[in-house]
Amino acid sequence: MEEFWAFYVNQHSKPATRRWHFAGTLTSILCLIYSLCFNWWCVFLVPLFGYGFAWYSHFFVEGNVPATFGHPFWSLMCDLKMFGLMLTGQMDREIKRLGKRPILQIYNKHCKMPNWQVFMIL
Repeated sequence: MEEFWAFYVNQHSKPATRRWHFAGTLTSILCLIYSLCFNWWCVFLVPLFGYGFAWYSHFFVEGNVPATFGHPFWSLMCDLKMFGLMLTGQMDREIKRLGKRPILQIYNKHCKMPNWQVFMIL
């Protein structure tokens, strides 16, 4: 988890990307609560908002490919971790702790792809 977390934070380097993720996660949580309490059909909105906001931020703000495409479970876990750190005001400290790391090495370590394929995705 810690190795993927470093990659995940690197893929969310812009504050606007993190804010879009926060908004998507919060909206998803609220939709989930609403669907459990009032109308279970609204459960279909949970991934729509969560992934919709996040993917928008990757394609149009950050300019990269969402980590969800390659690692859906780890991406979700890291998104929840980032949400918690942002909620408690600790995300900036976490970014400073990790520092800027080379994307290619970290991404390649997790995807096990040759460098030329990584460049095709990025």
